[in-house]
Amino acid sequence: MIKNYLKIAWRNLAKNKAYTIINIGGLALGMAVTLIIGLWIQDELSHDDYFENKDKIAQVMQSQTFNNLTGTGQAIPRPLEMAFREGYMDNFKHLVMSSWTNSQYLKYKDNSISRDGNFMQEAAPEMLALKILKGEKDGLREINSIMLSSLTAEALFGQEDPIGKIIEVNSQYDMMVTAVYEDLPFNSSFYDTHFIMPWEKYATTREWVKESEDNWGNNSFQMFVQIADNTSMERISSTIKDVKKDLYEDGVEFNPQLFLLPMKDWYLRSKFEDGKQVGGRIKYVWLFGIIGAFVLLLACINFMNLSTARSEKRAKEVGIRKSIGSQRGQLINQFLSESFLVVLFAFMIAVFIVLLSLTGFNELARKEIVFPWGNPSFWLTALVFILLTALLAGSYPALYLSSFRPVDVLKGTFKAGRHAGTPRKILVVLQFTVSVAFIIGTVIVMQQINYAKNRPIGYDKEGLIQVPTFSEDFTGKYDLMRSEFLASNAIVEMSSSSSPTTRIWSNRNGFTWEGKPEGFQEDLAWTEVSPEYAKSLNLKIVAGRDFSREFATDSNAVLLNQTAVKYLGLKNPIGMLIKDSSEEDPDPPLKIVGVVEDMIAQSPYEPVKQGMYVYDKGGESSYYNLRLNPQQSAKQNIAIIERVFKEHFPNIPFQYDFVDEQYGKKFASEERIGRLSGIFTALAILISCLGLFGLTSFVAEQRTKEIGVRKVLGASVFNVWNMLSKDFLKLVTVSCFIAVPIAYYIMNGWLQEYPYRVILKWWIFALAMLGAMGVTILTVSFQAIKAARSNPIKSLRTE
Repeated sequence: MIKNYLKIAWRNLAKNKAYTIINIGGLALGMAVTLIIGLWIQDELSHDDYFENKDKIAQVMQSQTFNNLTGTGQAIPRPLEMAFREGYMDNFKHLVMSSWTNSQYLKYKDNSISRDGNFMQEAAPEMLALKILKGEKDGLREINSIMLSSLTAEALFGQEDPIGKIIEVNSQYDMMVTAVYEDLPFNSSFYDTHFIMPWEKYATTREWVKESEDNWGNNSFQMFVQIADNTSMERISSTIKDVKKDLYEDGVEFNPQLFLLPMKDWYLRSKFEDGKQVGGRIKYVWLFGIIGAFVLLLACINFMNLSTARSEKRAKEVGIRKSIGSQRGQLINQFLSESFLVVLFAFMIAVFIVLLSLTGFNELARKEIVFPWGNPSFWLTALVFILLTALLAGSYPALYLSSFRPVDVLKGTFKAGRHAGTPRKILVVLQFTVSVAFIIGTVIVMQQINYAKNRPIGYDKEGLIQVPTFSEDFTGKYDLMRSEFLASNAIVEMSSSSSPTTRIWSNRNGFTWEGKPEGFQEDLAWTEVSPEYAKSLNLKIVAGRDFSREFATDSNAVLLNQTAVKYLGLKNPIGMLIKDSSEEDPDPPLKIVGVVEDMIAQSPYEPVKQGMYVYDKGGESSYYNLRLNPQQSAKQNIAIIERVFKEHFPNIPFQYDFVDEQYGKKFASEERIGRLSGIFTALAILISCLGLFGLTSFVAEQRTKEIGVRKVLGASVFNVWNMLSKDFLKLVTVSCFIAVPIAYYIMNGWLQEYPYRVILKWWIFALAMLGAMGVTILTVSFQAIKAARSNPIKSLRTE
C-alpha cells in the first residue's frame, strides 16, 4: 500500500514539474535555514560540555553596591581563599584560585612564542578533567612546573618530546614541562588557556599579589570551585553570601554579596543587572530558534498554498477514487505520502546546501561547527524533523482535498466555493507579516550598530598601534625605546599605559577630596600612563594642562576625564588634591593638573566611565602606544618598528595590534547578529516570493480564458496586470500593518538593553513596507505581464 502511495505521489510530482520545483526549492531553503540554525543552537547549548564535571563546577561571583547601583563581576579578593578553606571546605571538592587569562612569552632554545594562559592552583587539571596526552595529571605539583596544550607544545618543540624540558617564561624564570594536555575545544570557556602554571609561582613572583594576601579591598583574582556531591549551588550560595561582609569591616558599606555562578551559565546567562541574573546570550538562542521556526513555517505555507490552489485540478481524481471505494483516510494517506516525498527530497537538498554554506557560516558566526555525520541522535532528530515537517506541510492540503464530495465533482457542478481562497489569503498575510517584521528588525539592528560606531570616541584610533610589554625585559627601557622609535622616523609619538587603549583593567575607590559628599561611594577607572599619553592618542585637553616632564611635581599629578569631574562634583578641579585613604601608608596626594575629553575604553553602547590617568612613576607598563608616521605606509612603519624592536629584544616575539581593529571588535557580537539576521531575512523573503510566484502562476493559468476574453474586448496589458496584482498587493498591505506594531514592540524592548541607543524613526517602518510591496510587485508582475501579453486566440480556440 505504502509503495503504491509513493508511486502515485512520484507520478504527480513528475507531471507538474514547475509546481514541484517551487515546492521542493522553497522547502529545501526553509529546511536548510532551520538545520543550520539548529546546529548553531546545539553548539551554543553544548558550550563547556567538554568538561565532565560541568554540572558541579562554578565560579565565585561578587556583587557590590556603589551609590545604590549594584554591580556584579568575577573579581574577588585573595583572602577569600583562606576564609573558604578554613570554614567552608565541606561544601567543596576542589577550590582553585586563578589569575586572569593573559599572554606570556615562552622560549625554548631559539624558538620564542607568545601564548595566552593562566596561573592556577594544583587541583585545576583534575577539576577540569583535562585529557593528559603526555606527562603527569598532577603537573602543577611543583612550583616551577608548566602544563602545555598540544598545539603550544608542538609550536615550541616540534616533534621533540617536551616532557622534562626547560622553557623560559617572560625572560623572568625557567619552568619545566610536566604535562601536555589535549587542546580545549573552541566552544569552551577555557579555549584560550594554552598553558597552566602553578598559582604559587604567580603569588611569589609578583609583589602586588604578595601584598594582596590579607587585602580584602583588592578584587583582582578569580576563584573556581567544584562543589561536593552532597550539596547544591543554591545551598552553598546562601551559605557563603555574607562571608566577605562578616570578615571585612571596611567593606560593609558596599554590601558585598558572594554567590556561585554554575559553569552551565557562564556562557549563556552571565548578564547581571542590579545584582540579579537577567540572561545573556540565551536571548540569541531564543531569537534564532524563533527565526528558524518561522522560516520553516514560511516554506510549509508555500506547500499548503500551492496544494490547495490546485484543488480543482485534483478534484476529479478525488471524485473517481471515492466513487470506486477509497476511504477518506486512504486519500489523506495519499496526500501525506506526496508531502513526505517532497519533504524528503527537500531535506536531501537542504543537507547539500548546509554543507556548501557551513564554512562561510562558521566564519560569519565565529564558530567551528562540523556536520554531525556520525551522530546517531542527529539522524534520529532529522527523521523526526522530516516527519513533523511533512505533517505540518501536508496536513491541511490532505484534509482539504480529501473532503470533496464525489457526486458534485463527477457531475461537473463542483466549485471551490466563494471562501475557498480565504485560508490561502490568511497564509500569504502570515508569510509577509513575518518577512516584513524580519526586515524591520534587521534594519534596526544595523542602525544601532552604526549609531554606536559613529559615536565620538574621544581620541584618534587611526594609525595607532599598541605593543604588549609583559616581559621583565621591558622594565626601565621605556625612555630608551621611545628615543629609538622616534629616531627611526616610523612614529611621531609614543607613550606607555597600564592597560590597553580599548579596555579598563583596574578600578579603584577609597579616595577623599575637598567637598566630598558624606556617604559617597566612588568607583573610578584607574590607568597609569607616561607623560606622552594624551599626545600619542591625540586626546584633547579641555581644561588645565597635560603631564609634563619639566615639572618634577607631576610624579604625583593626575588627569581626570570630563565624566569624572561631573561624577565627583568638582566645579573648579584644576589644582585640587585627591587623597587615597584606602592604604595604611598612602602615597602623597594626587594633584589634578588637567581634564581630558571623555574617551570610550569600554563598551561603545554604554556611558563613558569616570576615569583618572595617573603619572606612571614605576615604569612597569603593560603596553606601548605608538602613533605611526602618516607620511609613510603602515606596512613600512611596522617593518621599521619590528627591526628596532628586535635589536633590543631579540628573544621576544614582536606583537602589535591596530587600535582601530581592537575597537572594531567591540561591535563583533552585534554585527554577527545583524549579518545573520540579514541573511535569514533575505531567505525568508525569497521563500515568500517563491510561494507568491507559484500562486500567481496558478491564478494566471486558471484565468487564462478570462484574460483572453478581456483582451478581445479591448483590455490593455495594464488592465490585466492590475486585475491579477491588486489582490496580492492588498494582502501584503495588510501584512505590513500587522507587522509594524509587532516589530516596534519587539525591537523597542531590545533597544532598552542599550543605554546609548538609536531612536526608532518612522522611515524605518515605511522603508520596510515599501520594500515588501516592491518585492511583491516584481514577483507578481512577471507572471501577470506574461499572461497579459499572451495571444488570446490560443486561450480561446478550444471554446
